[in-house]
Amino acid sequence: MHMTISVAILGASGFVGAELLRLCAGHPNLSPVLLCGDSQAGAALDDVHPHLALAYPGMSVERYRPEALDGIGLVFAALPHGTSQDIAPQIVARDIPFVDLGADFRLDDAARYQSWYHEPHRAPDLLGRFVYGIPELHREAIAASKNVAAAGCYPTSAILALKPLLGMIDTDTIIVDAASGVSGAGKGLKDATHFNSVAENMNAYGLLNHRHTAEMEMALGGRILFTPHLAPMNRGILATCTAIAKGPCDPLAALREAYAGEPFIHVSERAPSTKWALGSNAVHLTARYDARTGRVLAIAALDNLVKGAAVQMIQCANLMLGLDEAAGLPKVGVWP
Repeated sequence: MHMTISVAILGASGFVGAELLRLCAGHPNLSPVLLCGDSQAGAALDDVHPHLALAYPGMSVERYRPEALDGIGLVFAALPHGTSQDIAPQIVARDIPFVDLGADFRLDDAARYQSWYHEPHRAPDLLGRFVYGIPELHREAIAASKNVAAAGCYPTSAILALKPLLGMIDTDTIIVDAASGVSGAGKGLKDATHFNSVAENMNAYGLLNHRHTAEMEMALGGRILFTPHLAPMNRGILATCTAIAKGPCDPLAALREAYAGEPFIHVSERAPSTKWALGSNAVHLTARYDARTGRVLAIAALDNLVKGAAVQMIQCANLMLGLDEAAGLPKVGVWP
């Protein structure tokens, strides 16, 4: 029996909102019916996202109102940081399956949140209601939950690369250097993401205190030095992770064993490229043990808007709703 689920997308006018709409258009069960976005409320969807015009004729973006959730079977939220804390109580109280992409409910306690985000959490009583959303690692918990906080794009790459290797490394020596495409900064205009700033340029930012460090440490333990970089490309994350090994080991074999049968993870001896994952839910991984330095090297490549955002949200929703986990999720990247 075919089941159609009415979907609300909060933040529909942004890059992640556009990806959610693109992928829901090919999903057998998810039907977006409520598109919310304060900054472009009242605009026709084909003016906001012309590439979606044929999939959603006549739809428009509207301002969020709690009462508009009547009859909604699933809520996706891709909102600016901090916004979800104010609307989550309304959604949770209605018992609607809810996948939030913001960082608001990813961390496991209010003290950790305040330490990294430098502000008190406004809905601390709800933190325990959300499951951290990386399906490959938390499949059963996600399937049993009504509320999921989808993992950040940088943490997804580092955690998937390193989680199977924790028994081989000293977790207090983990270093993650990762580069992201400019779409990771969102759709809003900023000096640092103008074409003239980004083209033929690459820079590090968030030195020593990038907030995604908290997610990595929560999932992996230990102390992590994370340095993000802005790369002159639209999409993609390439994460290069290193740590001191406890002794000679075979991290590539560990990755292959851990992810055997996972439909969206490809482990190979080849050093991965971000473009292999472009437009897909794929994560490309490799790893090495360096006997000369006694270190483990693990590398991950993914699309920050897809596996790092929109499709991870849909993958979580498929589990929550009892659907085929792979429904509507692309495995194949776009090349060239």
